[in-house]
Amino acid sequence: MKKTILSVAALLAVGVGSASAADLPAKVYTKAPPIVAFDPWDIAFGAAVMSDYVFRGVTQSNHKPSVTAYFEPRYNVTKDLQLYVGTSFESISFANRAAAEVDIYGGIRPTFGAFAFDFGVWGYLYPGGSCVDTAAAGLGTLCAGDTNAISLVNGNVMKKDVSFYEGYAKVLWTINDSFALGGNEWYSPNFLNTGAWGNYASVTGKYTAPTTLFGASGVGMYVSGEYGRQWFGTTDAFYGNIKLADYNTWNVGVGFTYKVFTLDLRYSDTDLSQANCNAFTSDFTASANGSFSSINQTGVGSKWCGSTFIAKLSADVTLGALK
Repeated sequence: MKKTILSVAALLAVGVGSASAADLPAKVYTKAPPIVAFDPWDIAFGAAVMSDYVFRGVTQSNHKPSVTAYFEPRYNVTKDLQLYVGTSFESISFANRAAAEVDIYGGIRPTFGAFAFDFGVWGYLYPGGSCVDTAAAGLGTLCAGDTNAISLVNGNVMKKDVSFYEGYAKVLWTINDSFALGGNEWYSPNFLNTGAWGNYASVTGKYTAPTTLFGASGVGMYVSGEYGRQWFGTTDAFYGNIKLADYNTWNVGVGFTYKVFTLDLRYSDTDLSQANCNAFTSDFTASANGSFSSINQTGVGSKWCGSTFIAKLSADVTLGALK
């Protein structure tokens, strides 16, 4: 999920010729130079296709390709203070057969020198799902009376609606033109509507290569990575009142940029066991492979939380940059 959306402001440098100041004619203004009006409004939008939609180390698309798009209006109160709202869409593959992930978010981005902050609330909506019970058509005990309920061969269960929200705080320190470090904190009182609270914290790093690396081609390159930890509370009775397993996740990758396009190639992984991954994800493809843990005594294990490679091609545009 999911998934975080970043914006980078472009710095334009205007140079002068090689002639000395004494050789240049003096420029005399007969009236004040024109003042460019400050336009506070901007809109960012984009789309991407990826080989795997991975959210905090866990696939949301059953390790299959996924598409995404977003739309984000922004209001710049000053050059150092931005308000924003946005929405995005991601194709997913969940056990409850939810149609898609639809995100609605909003917040504020203040900047203090080299430090850019971001505070807001992010809602994850999963419409079109069906209740997953131990028996179909309302014959189970969890979705009693729901004739649209479905069941899985591996015995996993999942609520019809797993929508939830998180509050977040982020900071990005731009050290110079090449290096940036970040920190992120996300909290939900009811992660994936499991009844368990969720807390995620991570650190990020990015190196941006000099623009001259590929000559005058206009191609840029960066290397970036993230290391994070996800903590959980205890689920409600639907999921057996279990304490979901905390886990670490990490990713590292290289990206290539050209105009509005970015090709990102990334490796992602977690330290979740297949047994604990199954308890967390309700993976409909999980199989009985001898995976056991204190919260999963079924022997069913999931590969949704293991190492994976992600290739993502995206296009991102801001209207302000086009003016």
